[in-house]
Amino acid sequence: MATSPSSFLLACALPVLASVMASATTVEHSLYIQNVTLNHLCRDQAVIAANGSVPGPTISVHEGDTLVVHVINQSPYNISIHWHGIFQVFSGWADGAEYVTQCPIQPGHSYTYKFNITGQEGTLWWHAHSSWLRATVYGALIIYPRSNPFKPLLYPFATPYEEVPILLDTYALKVVPGKTYLLRIINAGLNHQLFFKIVNHTLTVVGIDGAYTNQYVTDVVVTAPGQTTDVLFTSNQPVGSYYIAVYPYHSVPRTMPFNETTTTGIIVYDGSTSTTPVKMVLPSFYDTPTANKFYTSLTGMSGGPHWVPVPLYVDKHMFVTAGLNIYPCNLGNTTCAGPLGQKMSASMNNYSFVLPNTLSMLQAFFYGVSGIYTSDFPDHPPFKYDYTNLSISYEESLLVAPKGTHVKKLNYNDVVQIVLQNTAILEYENHPIHLHGYNFHVLAQGFGNYNASRDRQKFNFVNPQIRNTIGVPSGGWAVIRFRANNPGIWLMHCHLDRHMPVGFAMAFEVENGPTPSSTLPPPPKDLPKCFGDDLNSSEPVDPLVFKV
Repeated sequence: MATSPSSFLLACALPVLASVMASATTVEHSLYIQNVTLNHLCRDQAVIAANGSVPGPTISVHEGDTLVVHVINQSPYNISIHWHGIFQVFSGWADGAEYVTQCPIQPGHSYTYKFNITGQEGTLWWHAHSSWLRATVYGALIIYPRSNPFKPLLYPFATPYEEVPILLDTYALKVVPGKTYLLRIINAGLNHQLFFKIVNHTLTVVGIDGAYTNQYVTDVVVTAPGQTTDVLFTSNQPVGSYYIAVYPYHSVPRTMPFNETTTTGIIVYDGSTSTTPVKMVLPSFYDTPTANKFYTSLTGMSGGPHWVPVPLYVDKHMFVTAGLNIYPCNLGNTTCAGPLGQKMSASMNNYSFVLPNTLSMLQAFFYGVSGIYTSDFPDHPPFKYDYTNLSISYEESLLVAPKGTHVKKLNYNDVVQIVLQNTAILEYENHPIHLHGYNFHVLAQGFGNYNASRDRQKFNFVNPQIRNTIGVPSGGWAVIRFRANNPGIWLMHCHLDRHMPVGFAMAFEVENGPTPSSTLPPPPKDLPKCFGDDLNSSEPVDPLVFKV
């Protein structure tokens, strides 16, 4: 299904009254995954949706709560649900990455996800992690500060006035003059980075990817697929109506056509009689300077709620190239639809990732099953080259990447620093890279080839932004750092849906810690069974038998 900027989910956050419940509770939801016909963009479309709507229901919890979600698969497709940005500390079985932490939920079956939410506040989201179902099966996951029966919720900024969940098609949002609203912006699109603007108004960024930031005032927000941004918006202009615009950002000029749709909403001031919203002049689709300024200006709220200082000692250094490739067509004299008549592929450190389909990787990790993956993902690419020089785009020796299921093995509590280096193979573009199970500090980012002696001087150890998804600049690099204190198998992949299925991923195998409290517990008894060849096999695979 084609995507458009209308896949951009927006919610505006409001003050929530102090809860009379205990400081932590259990929140329970059910998601029914079904075939439905919806009117979308002025026409009826048959889609797979959760609870009959696109987006699906917003799930709201408080920090410290336990979330229980029953997923009932009434669709004809396999599905799993990923809780994007949730740490899943010692609950990796609930991460929802298909064939990584679980096998998919088969049609006609159900599965219950249960996990605690600790040390996180802000805006995250949930989505299908199976094939293209993320296009329509997704929703917001909002984490409010821990509830307290004796005082209202406390944010590290002025309490906003109101919350109204909206989905931008064309939507009219009424606002009261002089009030401040918290907009929770989620880029739920498959393949487009997006600009977000409200004409004649500024926006103050206060959070990204479920982590608080220092306040940053801007007239435009840029967000990559998978990222979230929380901004304060004050209705401080003359009474009237004003356009909201959401439109694609492309980091390189396209020779192929792309969807140039600008999705609009309307802010309508209370008391306005205007029938014509104030319009805006939009930047170019290729406005990389504006995008880069936004991405590099954000800083973390050092000392704020749930702040984690940067680990200063590094145990594992990695340099990971990330880019596109081709793979032999293998159709005799027939050509494929990818570049040079071959199949489109992608890789990290020249390995193109392949998901298993007989057992999840986490089951193989827990039960000691061999043959599902190998722990030999390299710390560096197999050879050095001029990574971002466009003259190498069709260099024959670089085009084909071997396929396999390779992971990097980490000891419990290792501090890992990764240089993510974009490449110019076939083309270069901004790649949003998402790490499951962890947040990371973004120490620095820039253009060209990473140069350690020069670029280390740019590292921010004081208040770097904290994210779970980083847009690696087009023709550039980003340096991230995290502590591997959550045992299990954790995927790191490009969050563009046209790239993940063709191998743009790798995974980390994080070993158990030295104590029972730092060890991955056994899987839930109702964990979905694996079928040897997806839907074509009639018998599920038992991991204990498989081990023998």
